[in-house]
Amino acid sequence: MGSATEPAASRAGGPGSQALLPLERIQPEVTDKRLLRGARTRRIVLRQAVDIASLEGLGSVSFGRLAVDTGLSKAGIQTLFKTKETLQLAAVEFARAMFIDAVIRPAGSAPRGVARLRALLDHWIVYAETPLFAGGCFRAANLAEFDSRPGPVHDALFQDQQEWREVIAAEFRLAVATGELAELDVDLTVFQIDALLCAANTALRAGEADAVSKVRRIVEGFLVSPR
Repeated sequence: MGSATEPAASRAGGPGSQALLPLERIQPEVTDKRLLRGARTRRIVLRQAVDIASLEGLGSVSFGRLAVDTGLSKAGIQTLFKTKETLQLAAVEFARAMFIDAVIRPAGSAPRGVARLRALLDHWIVYAETPLFAGGCFRAANLAEFDSRPGPVHDALFQDQQEWREVIAAEFRLAVATGELAELDVDLTVFQIDALLCAANTALRAGEADAVSKVRRIVEGFLVSPR
């Protein structure tokens, strides 16, 4: 999934960036003008699709809705994606790549361990507060819609969530192994942080001004140095 003009989502190289990007996406450069036009159209459609999905869920993403919102022809959009499920899967991948570029990739400049955990949190807060998507966190907006609906879209959403958790978990494991942090249950900690961020996204959408300070205080409670 994804086109050459969508946000990059490749793994950063070198030992200092291990686990930063869970899946590698290497895509060739496109030079054919017709293909470039198709890629631009695809990007326009998917950018609108992820905004709709962040506000109303992926179930509200349709060829007709996108045609109205973008001014493109319904037939042209359907030619690009063929089926609604294919469109939804492309939207999940597009949102995933945008999240990587906004949150995970910038955090890669921080040293691994506690410093990178804090960098990930800082970039996530910007991602949620700005927000990157019209309705806030794309992942939080769509997991509940598909949690009991088995199929490719369900699998793509939950794989995306699992990859995000693993990015956090890898930094906790390293921080514990190197003595930066006291021993803790990494899987439980990551589960709690992921749940916290989903709740914070809802709080931010509801206008709770102290949501970010609460997130920082709770996360700092996990970042305890050995005595």
